[in-house]
Amino acid sequence: MTPVLPRGVRLHHDRVRDRWVLLAPERVIDLDPIGHAILSEIDGASAVGEITDRLAVKYDAPVEQIGGDVREYLAGLADRRFLDMVP
Repeated sequence: MTPVLPRGVRLHHDRVRDRWVLLAPERVIDLDPIGHAILSEIDGASAVGEITDRLAVKYDAPVEQIGGDVREYLAGLADRRFLDMVP
């Protein structure tokens, strides 16, 4: 599955508060560094496994550990309709 941000949803740096947020129509999520790292890897073409692999290399962490965290985080966003998962 490939995560994509639906139309109207975007990653945005709030300069006033100096933090990253995920913006959607009439909704916003403040992102912690982990959420920002995961969402920064979403390009609309990379599957969850590819994103997990890149994050594991970038942060020198076990793929199995990062994979579970990434899937759980993305599933939560998809449940709240901040993210679509496409085949």
